[in-house]
Amino acid sequence: MLDITTAEGVVRGLRRRRILQWRSIPYAAPPVGDLRFRAPQPVTPWPGVRMATEYGNAAMQTRDGARIGPGNPQATSEDCLTLNISAPAEPANEPRPVMVFIHGGGYVFGTSALRLYSGARLALRGDVVVVTLNYRLGGFGYVDFGEFSTPTRKFDSNLGLRDQVAALEWVRRNIAAFGGDPGNVTIFGESAGAHAVVSLLATPSAAGLFHRAIAQSAPADWAVSADEARTFARRCVERLGATPEQAAEVLTAAPANDIRKASDRALGEVLAAQPGSYPIAPQVDGDFLPLAPLEAIRTGKAHAVPLIIGTNHNEAALFKKWDKSLPTTESQLHLALGRCGDQDVEKRVVAAYPGYPGKAAAVHMGGDFVFWRPTIAVAEGHSRYAPTYMYRFDFAPRAVHLAGFGPTHALELIPVFGGVDSLIGRGLGVVGGYRGFLSVQREFQDNWLAFARDGQPRQDWPQYSEERRSTRIIDATSRVEVDPDRSKRLAWDGVRVPEMV
Repeated sequence: MLDITTAEGVVRGLRRRRILQWRSIPYAAPPVGDLRFRAPQPVTPWPGVRMATEYGNAAMQTRDGARIGPGNPQATSEDCLTLNISAPAEPANEPRPVMVFIHGGGYVFGTSALRLYSGARLALRGDVVVVTLNYRLGGFGYVDFGEFSTPTRKFDSNLGLRDQVAALEWVRRNIAAFGGDPGNVTIFGESAGAHAVVSLLATPSAAGLFHRAIAQSAPADWAVSADEARTFARRCVERLGATPEQAAEVLTAAPANDIRKASDRALGEVLAAQPGSYPIAPQVDGDFLPLAPLEAIRTGKAHAVPLIIGTNHNEAALFKKWDKSLPTTESQLHLALGRCGDQDVEKRVVAAYPGYPGKAAAVHMGGDFVFWRPTIAVAEGHSRYAPTYMYRFDFAPRAVHLAGFGPTHALELIPVFGGVDSLIGRGLGVVGGYRGFLSVQREFQDNWLAFARDGQPRQDWPQYSEERRSTRIIDATSRVEVDPDRSKRLAWDGVRVPEMV
């Protein structure tokens, strides 16, 4: 039962009580040497049994970004294209639904080995197979160096997105051997991982690889045009200390950490000078990603699979305290909104936020700008072509409120993965709100698992439509509201992320 024969070779996992797990199974060849900045290539089959009991490498990123526990950073490497599987040990009478999770981290940090992302609790609760995956990040996955290709050295675009498609192709080939149903695959992700879900909806080569999708807190209109991609790639090459003529040689030969530092520095410069822009994202290259995801969804050119999508009620509180990549101050919002369209945009949006320019109102506006505004656009567009379900997460334990966060970005990951029962979940609920947190966990897991099985959440969650805009408010006592925060929605209507210059 622990030794599984895949198309590439035999892997040996481990058993932990009622759960079976396999870790760091390669789904593509290591993208090193001549494969750096190239589309993922097939794995070379291996002889004998490959041990899959320990996590391998995280993608290239900072040491802090790859922490999987307090004081416990994971090793990072370009050799990172692996996935992990959790499945109930009890044999099933029929293939189990498959849930494939894509981690977040702004496309610059994160790892599938994070303890929070263990699929064990979710797999047992729902009798499903859970897959988590790594993909290339930062300059290795989301910068298009194609302009610097030579006759002997090619650089491909959209490498992180291509990695995700390659992982889903691996799932289609192999998941039946682990008890999963390749004809019933749900992709779900949070933050940049949710953006990846939205991008996969618009990726032609992902057709048929998944059958439902869940996007949690997606910055859904991140998309880099061809011109923006070239501009940012040139900036990265400059930060490497290379001229355009030297670029191909330097990008091929430079130490991986030098490339990581150069792209991180270039990203920081853009975020500081152009709040609201985000250049580390999938590129609309006219080939692998023909249209920006929002445009594909709006025009019916995305994959018409059932979708759950939503946000947390105070997304940006986390960023205000720990991460300056979002516009959460009056000056940042003024710069961002001033580049979003005509002069009336800022006036219209500001009027919808009582208390602005107070700090709390500015933080709330920044979160809505990056996450809620484009999420509404996705729900509007996708609901015209496929069943769509909208949510808003409003709950936080008292300790989280006292810390100044409230229902902020990524908090829902704890109940989604069953972490309310863990040490961290119990700790957050120790000063109040633990019962509510458990109720929220049941709400998330009951709906996510029902959706993975049947393509719809529980029956008391109506579909979203532009006429009613029914939204599930997930709280200690959940409910459905029609068009919540209507005045803010109308104020944001038509606003798009400004182009990078």
